[in-house]
Amino acid sequence: MSLLDNLKGALGGALGQAEAAALPAIIAKVMPGGLQGLLDQLSQSGYGQQVSSWLGNGANQPITVEQLRTALGNAHIDEIAQHLGIPADKAMGFLSSHLPGVVDQLSPGGNLQQSN
Repeated sequence: MSLLDNLKGALGGALGQAEAAALPAIIAKVMPGGLQGLLDQLSQSGYGQQVSSWLGNGANQPITVEQLRTALGNAHIDEIAQHLGIPADKAMGFLSSHLPGVVDQLSPGGNLQQSN
């Protein structure tokens, strides 16, 4: 059973830190360029200030579900939700809540590290 299969089984309840840790792998399956591609898309859509805060040493600025929806579009949202095994609205809420922290953890010194 794969990590994603295990996560899908766990998603029947509350989404938590284990699922947040899997976000880079899920995003890599959905977004061209993986997590860096997602950050580039957000920056190009006018949310570069938020992305910079996640990469920097200061406080992480939030990103809303609507901002994610605007930047990613329905096709990517639906794919992320499908990989998480939950409805799109719930997936976007989860992504909105956890993406800043995940990026922050994966960017020591402001440089995004590739996850394995």
